[in-house]
This record gives sequence, C-alpha cells and structure tokens, in this order.
Amino acid sequence: MTADGTERFDLSRLLAERGGERYELHARYLNHQLPRMLRTIGFDKVYERAEGAYFWDAEGHDYLDMLSGFGVMGLGRHHPVVRKALHDVLDASLADLTRFDCPPLPGLLAERLLSYTPHLDRVFFGNSGTEAVETALKFARYATGRPRVLYCAHAFHGLTIGSLSVNGEDGFRDGFAPLLPDTPVPLGDLDALERELRRGDVAGLIVEPVQGKGVHLTPPGYLRAAQELLHRHKALLIADEVQTGVGRTGAFFAHQHESGVEPDLVCVAKALSGGYVPVGATLGKDWIFKKVYSSMDRVLVHSASFGSNAQAMAAGLAVLAVMEDERIVANARATGELLRSRLAALVGKYELLHDVRGRGLMIGIEFGRPKSLGLRGRWTMLQAARRGLFAQMVVVPLLQKHRILTQVSGDQLEVIKLIPPLIIGEPEVDRFVEAFTAVMDEAHNGGSLMWDFGRNLVKQAMTR
Repeated sequence: MTADGTERFDLSRLLAERGGERYELHARYLNHQLPRMLRTIGFDKVYERAEGAYFWDAEGHDYLDMLSGFGVMGLGRHHPVVRKALHDVLDASLADLTRFDCPPLPGLLAERLLSYTPHLDRVFFGNSGTEAVETALKFARYATGRPRVLYCAHAFHGLTIGSLSVNGEDGFRDGFAPLLPDTPVPLGDLDALERELRRGDVAGLIVEPVQGKGVHLTPPGYLRAAQELLHRHKALLIADEVQTGVGRTGAFFAHQHESGVEPDLVCVAKALSGGYVPVGATLGKDWIFKKVYSSMDRVLVHSASFGSNAQAMAAGLAVLAVMEDERIVANARATGELLRSRLAALVGKYELLHDVRGRGLMIGIEFGRPKSLGLRGRWTMLQAARRGLFAQMVVVPLLQKHRILTQVSGDQLEVIKLIPPLIIGEPEVDRFVEAFTAVMDEAHNGGSLMWDFGRNLVKQAMTR
C-alpha cells in the first residue's frame, strides 16, 4: 500500500489513465511501423472488449473476427472453461518450474495430445509455433545425423533463424543470411524431392498440410508419397500443424485428411493456448526423442525456460476438453464447408473473384485480372504500383463499413485468408457473405470510395 492507502499497482486504473495512449506508446517504444501501417489502411481502431468471435468498441458496436489472432483464438476470446482453468491453476499456488521435479500437468497434456495421433509417442513443450519448429529441426538433424532440411516454396514456418531457414518467402529472409543449409522444393513436386534426397544429406522435409500463405492445399496423395520417399532415403517427414492443427481444417490435424500419413514429427501451437498463455508442442516418435536424450548427461540438451509451465499446460488441457465437449472439430468442418460453398458460388458472378479454396475454417479468397475494359484498367493501375493492393481494398471496407476483421494472406498476394474462431456458425457465415457480396458489388460497379482508397494505396506504394 502507498502512504495514501491505495494499491501500489492497479491494472484497471493504469488502463483507464493511459489506455488512450496505446498508438503513441507503440510508436515510441515498440515497432514504430505498425501504428503507421494501421493508420494508413484505416485499421487504427480502439477495441474495448472481446468475447467469442466478436470485439466491441467504446460506442458498443460489434465487430466480427474472421482472423482469430492469426489462428490463436481457435475457441474465440475468453472461453469460460479456459478462463476457469487459469483461475484454478493460479489459485492452486503450485510449485511450478522448479526444474528438478516432474509436475503432473505436462504429462497429462502430453497424454491427451498424443491420443489424437497414436503413432507418435512423446512431446516437447516450448512457448510458440516457431519454437516448435526449431525443436523439430534440431531433433531431425540430430536423429538422422544429416544437416539439410527441405521445405516447400512459399512456406511459412516462423521467423527465428532456424525456422527462417525453412521459410519460403524472400521478404522475410532478406538481410538475415547466412541461414541453415536448407533447400526449397516446389509444393507437390515429388521428382524435385527425390532429386534432393538422392544426395544423401537430407534430414527431413517440413511441410504445412495447408500452406498459410495463399491457402494452398497439398495435392492429393502428396504427403503419403513424400513420406514413402523420405523413409526410403532414411529421412523424416515433419508436419507443421501450428496453424492447421487443433481442429482448424475439420480434422484434429490437417495431415489426417489423407490416409496413411504418419509424420515423424508434428509441430503444434496457436489454438492450443486458448488465446491466453503461449504454448508450443513438438510431437515425435519414441526413437527420435531417445536418440536426442540418449543419456543423463544430455537430459537438458534441449529445453525451454518457460516450457511446460502450469498456466500453459492448464490452458492446453482446457482447450482439448472444450474441443471434445463442444464438438469443435465437427463444427469447423460443417461451418467451413457452408462458408466455402457459399463463397465459391460467387466466383461466376464477379469477374474479379477467381477462386475460393481451403479446408474447414481455413479459406482463401483469390482475386485476379478481370475481363471487362474498365475494371481491367483499374486492376492494371493497382498491379503496376504493387501486387496485393486489390485484396487490401476489399479488406478495408469489410472493416470500415461492415465491421468485419480480415486480412490479406501474405505480402503481394491477391488473396484474403479467413481463419475465424472455430466456434462460429451460420449467423456469422451469413454476415460475412452478405458483407463480402456488398463489397464485390461496389468494386464491380465502380464505387468511387473504394477505388479512391485504391488510388491512395497506390500513392503510398509509390512513396515507399
């Protein structure tokens, strides 16, 4: 207590006094380009609270979240079961992270996670998706005794140096060389994969069953054929399920859509957290873990300071309980099919809309060059300045006019990726499709406000 009898730290008072400075604080002390970018595209909103698949601003207006924190909020925001689990674990005052005991929660969460993929045996818990990938890279290289890990072109596996080495986008890699000795292969190209494997120095292939950038599915049969090739050459299949796992695609893991696929290592994160406590998990086969941790001398050869902390483990256990109790995977499958089919039905109606693809509640909406002369001229103007501007033009009115949060699928891509909370249903599908249809109508009818914004984006691109 202070001299006047008030608490030394009062979070509610701090937010009330200084919450209005959020953009200024970020610009001064954090990534100064983020508030600049948000203001440029009109995304500098102030959200006061959130629940489920919605945000609310100070005026009480609701916003539909079709982004779910890039997939973190699989159960939406502030799910009551996950909240209660965190209150319970804090109230329990556990002796956490002593480093020299074996607490029960990590073992219980590992047991539950492995029940969804019975061919795997052990789990390493870290703190994020990129850390899960780093673990898989280290384990694959050590277990095989080989240095190279293959990855697919346009992949995204994280931004730390190891995961960046298997990141397929130059925009993320530029300026950070030298990276690890890893090699890209085209997604779905088995001949290219086999050529690299013949060199005899490949530890494994890391692949997203559905690529987050652009929302590209692996071709039918590719994962199983790649697995057979890898194993023939004594290399490992690593499935990056950081975004696609925990129900996102309408199966618990996306690789399970293809029969006979049993990755040697699987990376999990994002939705496992419940949106509260960062957690990453690397699931693997028993022989791999036993090779890495081959003796008591190597017991800490790979570890994480906050890995397996009680709060993260409690959140993960609560998430898995909700997934089963509320049949979240089945909902993602059914609602995703409804949303995708209704959007796909619009492809023939709008010449700027070229494709709708995805699995479950991971959907890509791709735009492309129109045929009519007037629209083609505007499209060409945007493309000459910078690819991806039209998709951004769609994202902005979805937020500004219809209060729906979405975002483009990657830099210089004319693709919007929908990864909403897995709890959405038909009302949210209706709201999104109606709003998207209105935006498409405006774009095709030459709506001045939308194309004026496009010209502003062109000016910004030319300035950069």
